[in-house]
Amino acid sequence: MINAVSKLNTLPPSELKDFLNAKVELYNHPKFIQSDPIQIPHRFNKKEDIEIAGFLSATIAWGNRKSIIKSAERMLDLLDNDPFNFIKNHSPNDLKALKHFVHRTFNGTDLIQFVQSLKHIYENHDGLEATFARHAKEESLQMAIHHFKTCFFEVSTSERTHKHVGDPLKNSAAKRLNMFLRWMVRSDNNGVDFGIWNSLTPAQLSCPLDVHSGSVARHLGLLERKQNDAKAVKELDKALRILDPVDPVKYDFALFGLGVFEKF
Repeated sequence: MINAVSKLNTLPPSELKDFLNAKVELYNHPKFIQSDPIQIPHRFNKKEDIEIAGFLSATIAWGNRKSIIKSAERMLDLLDNDPFNFIKNHSPNDLKALKHFVHRTFNGTDLIQFVQSLKHIYENHDGLEATFARHAKEESLQMAIHHFKTCFFEVSTSERTHKHVGDPLKNSAAKRLNMFLRWMVRSDNNGVDFGIWNSLTPAQLSCPLDVHSGSVARHLGLLERKQNDAKAVKELDKALRILDPVDPVKYDFALFGLGVFEKF
């Protein structure tokens, strides 16, 4: 594998692009849904249910993927598997059932805060899509993520909950929010990502940078920075936009698949 990596690292850009495009075709496939947290929002049909289920599932998407899916299922069960209705119409008494939820460091206090903050987003900022779109820049959504976090925590909050929403202006890679945005904005004919947010374009998306995609990107010469932070996201953005300026984040499937499934 070391020799193969070294060989790929010296490929001309056109050949590297062909290699990655082949991996995108392999992993950007409906069978990918079966083992990924994206399966949770795929259980819903209504736009608001999809985006809320996606946002909450992406928020806890770190660690073992089976554990993430199990926790996301429990979280949606606590919302009566009717997330938008629960967000809009919950009573203080309804929130008591959420107190005992735990997924790693995300606990019941955080979930209750997220429910209250989501209600604030829908009632005062016209919903999740509008909140991100309002501050979107043509070249990137990283500033939009920063402003979203500001709006999200305008309501009274527990300080501990802030760490669960990344902020690129504080040099966070904001991996989980970038993944959520990919789910909502990116669309193709394979039915993995939803593409239900038409006010934003795939060209604005950034790769959800984590240990897997970061490691593969470095092996392939797409990324030099060692830390997985906002600066690395910006560097990887530049490389992926050269490969495909219209849909750069399709390569997330290739980088993630190579790292997780092929142990590249």
